[in-house]
Amino acid sequence: MMNFLTQIDNLALIALLLVSGAALFLPTLSTLISGKGLSPTEATIWMNRRKAAVLDLRPEDAFKAGHLPGAKHVSSNEIAAKIEKLKLDRKNPLILVCETGVSSRKAIAEVQKLGFAEVGTLDGGVQAWQAAALPLVK
Repeated sequence: MMNFLTQIDNLALIALLLVSGAALFLPTLSTLISGKGLSPTEATIWMNRRKAAVLDLRPEDAFKAGHLPGAKHVSSNEIAAKIEKLKLDRKNPLILVCETGVSSRKAIAEVQKLGFAEVGTLDGGVQAWQAAALPLVK
């Protein structure tokens, strides 16, 4: 066994094994830490099958111009207070939405502190939703 570990060729294989193992695990780890990025299709599945609540963090005028079906408007500077008012079930997943996906990513940590079991963001935001030819409602 020691001969296997000390041969130069095998050290490269061992290093490759460790790096590839880490590469497989990191996406899982980042999802646990920073919430899940959802494609428009995955977001639709969360909304329809898993009763996910959708919070739109865009400015109110953008929300009124068109938003995901069932979405509630929450301005990003008063997330905690607004979530308390909405009385959302913390056992159900929550999807955060903004215009491009950047603002909703920043809000994940704050929302997770409020005790939601699972929080996701719509990757690419409303722009990705529209690019996928999915409907917005007014």
